[in-house]
Amino acid sequence: MEDTKMKKHVTVVGAIHIGFGIIGIIGAVVVFFALNFARGFVSNEEVPNMVLRFLALCLPLLIGLIATLDIIGGIGLLSFQPWARYLVIVVAAVGCLNIPIGTLKGVYSLWVLLQDDSIKLFEKK
Repeated sequence: MEDTKMKKHVTVVGAIHIGFGIIGIIGAVVVFFALNFARGFVSNEEVPNMVLRFLALCLPLLIGLIATLDIIGGIGLLSFQPWARYLVIVVAAVGCLNIPIGTLKGVYSLWVLLQDDSIKLFEKK
């Protein structure tokens, strides 16, 4: 493949990761508020309230962390930073567990970033 073709693919992957990262941040905020809202409907028994409190903290943090890494990696890909390629490879591999959209995004990202031509693009920096 030509350099320009791979540059377009890398740019698309970067844009996809930024877009999904923004959606992920919004999703983390929604999950946080939804689980804290749900805690108001649980009786004051210690165990269910404690489980919801744990989930209301951990799930949004996990979603937000992955989304933040998505955004940072996407921005790095747009400027062809070598570290961003590695970061997005890891995030894309983890994202493959999110069936079906995350799998499609992850497989496409891995396909683009593991090509010899795209590796050469990042080595030029």
